[in-house]
Amino acid sequence: MSTVVKRRGAARNAEPATKKRARSDAGKAWALVAPALVVLAIVIGYPIVRAIWLSFQANRHLDPSTGVFVEGGFAGLDNYLYWIQNRCMSPSGTVGPCPPGVLATDFWPALGITLFFTVVTVTLEAVLGMVMALIMNHPSRIRSLVRAAVLIPWAIPTAVTAKLWQFMFAPNGIVNSLLGQDIAWTTDPWAARFAVIIADVWKTTPFVALLILAGLQMIPKDVYEAARVDGASAWQTFTRITLPLVKPTLMVAILFRTLDALRMYDLPVIMISASSNSPTATISQLVVEDMRQNNFNSASALSTLIFLLIFTVAFIMVRFGGADVGGEQTQRRREKREEKRRAEKQRAANTTEAIR
Repeated sequence: MSTVVKRRGAARNAEPATKKRARSDAGKAWALVAPALVVLAIVIGYPIVRAIWLSFQANRHLDPSTGVFVEGGFAGLDNYLYWIQNRCMSPSGTVGPCPPGVLATDFWPALGITLFFTVVTVTLEAVLGMVMALIMNHPSRIRSLVRAAVLIPWAIPTAVTAKLWQFMFAPNGIVNSLLGQDIAWTTDPWAARFAVIIADVWKTTPFVALLILAGLQMIPKDVYEAARVDGASAWQTFTRITLPLVKPTLMVAILFRTLDALRMYDLPVIMISASSNSPTATISQLVVEDMRQNNFNSASALSTLIFLLIFTVAFIMVRFGGADVGGEQTQRRREKREEKRRAEKQRAANTTEAIR
């Protein structure tokens, strides 16, 4: 009994030392990370705060009382209502719907087109990326060559990709020649939209496939061997082993592509048109067009709205969609396994002490 009491006393004395050492290690870790956090706060945080501040300032406008142009001033939510409600101020000072041709009238159509591009492209890229990842993960003599070839579209700059597909979708281009049709890919609204979707899927599917491939390679091989011994079919192996185990990585890939698609700009601009009323115009195009008209404050308001949209989508996918960004879910599962292992050891130790 005296031996047991001594062990328990030594364990209690070791606990404060362990906690003190953990706090010291945490302090050292924060000291090492602090410089990088400060730089990120300056590089990323300042532009966001600056854009939000500018979004509450008025653009240079005509003062109805004096008939001369005045600079800015506090505008409250006017810049946000300009986009959301298409609310404009007339030269006489009255507030009402914006007339046709004003940039704000293109906001809701551009938002719908952006969401349409996001849903369609991300869905296709997830499906095709999974297929490509499974092919690249399969043992083969030319597996390295296949991986290198698949990544070529992703390595090509977006501007080059857009010009390449613009030539292919020209009236006398390769696509119409292969189809034997005379489709106006750059002028017909729906044809232009599907042309942008095809180009975007061609370029970014390899990125999704690369992320999924990394998740597939982390699945233990003995799991597949056990399924093979149990007589599981290929479809059962995929749906009950591969897909559940690769889901966190797949959701991360979908998250990254969703955030990237919501801010799509250069591909539709180069392929189709930079006009704000183009059938492929996205909300990012409206920001650039508004800045070209020297309306920096209303452009900041639209940029803030895009930021809030992206932040909301990212929060929902991380919180409820299972996107394991940073490996938090994996870390929690690992901690639960460690707690279970420690509990089993403690029960074994208690049993041994009771026997003694």
